[in-house]
Amino acid sequence: MECVRDRFWIWGHEAGSHNAGWGIPKPSRMTPAEGAFYLGVPNIIMIRYDDKPPIPFDQYAIPFRPLKRVVWSITGAGGVTSEEERKHVFELASRFPNITGVFMDDFFTGSGEGALTVEELQNIRSQLSVSGRRLDLMVTVYTHNLDLPSARKYLELCDKASLWTWEARNLVNMENNFEKFEKLIPKTGKLLGCYMWDYGTHQPMPVDLMEMQCNTGLYWLKEGRIEGMIFLASCICDLELEAVEWTRRWISKTGDEPLP
Repeated sequence: MECVRDRFWIWGHEAGSHNAGWGIPKPSRMTPAEGAFYLGVPNIIMIRYDDKPPIPFDQYAIPFRPLKRVVWSITGAGGVTSEEERKHVFELASRFPNITGVFMDDFFTGSGEGALTVEELQNIRSQLSVSGRRLDLMVTVYTHNLDLPSARKYLELCDKASLWTWEARNLVNMENNFEKFEKLIPKTGKLLGCYMWDYGTHQPMPVDLMEMQCNTGLYWLKEGRIEGMIFLASCICDLELEAVEWTRRWISKTGDEPLP
C-alpha cells in the first residue's frame, strides 16, 4: 500500500541556484539529492536553472539512482529550452530507468503563448515511449495563467500539471484557484506546488501559510483531487528557514500515513 510520502516530490536545482536575486538570507550549498534526503522525500523534479547543470547531465543523474522517481526538465527556469537539450533528456531517460517523466517549467510566456508550439508538443508526445516505458509530460501552471485564452490547447497535451501560487498572500484563494484548475483541465493529472520561500515578494514564507498549503494538499491528496505535492526548492533547504524546518517536521509526521 502506498503512503503519502510516496507522492511527495522535491523541486531540484543545482546547488546555489537561488543565492542571488531572491532575497535569500545567506548562500546555500545543498545539492538536489541532499535536499531530497533532508526533507525525507523519495522523488525529485530536476529543473535546469540559468543553464545549469551543463549538458551532459549523466553525472548529475547518478546521485538520484536511489530515488524512486525522477523527472527532468526539457524546458527549464524562465522557459529556456533547446532541441539539443530535449534530445539529450530523452537519451538520459533511456539510461536511467527511474526517470519517469519530463517537465516544462515556466512554460507560458509573457504573450500568453507557450515556450513550445502545439506542434512541438505533439512531436514531444511521440517521443515519450523510452526503453519499454512511457514517460509523463509535466508542466508548471501559475494561478495567474489560469485565465489565459491559450492555456487549454497546451495543457490538454500534458499528462500532469502542477499548480503554483506565486505570491504567498494569494494562498487564501487556494480552493477557488484549484477549482478553476480542475475545470480547465478535468482529465489531466494534477499536483500541488508548495513554495517554501515567498519568491513573489522575496520574503520568508509565513509558517501559517506553509501549514495551510501542506494540510490542504494532504487533504486533496487523500481525496484523490491531486496526485502529489512538490516542495520548492532543494537549494534553500540548508538555510534553517522556518518554513523549510516546519515542512521537514510535517513530512516526518505525515509521510507514513496510508493513502486510501
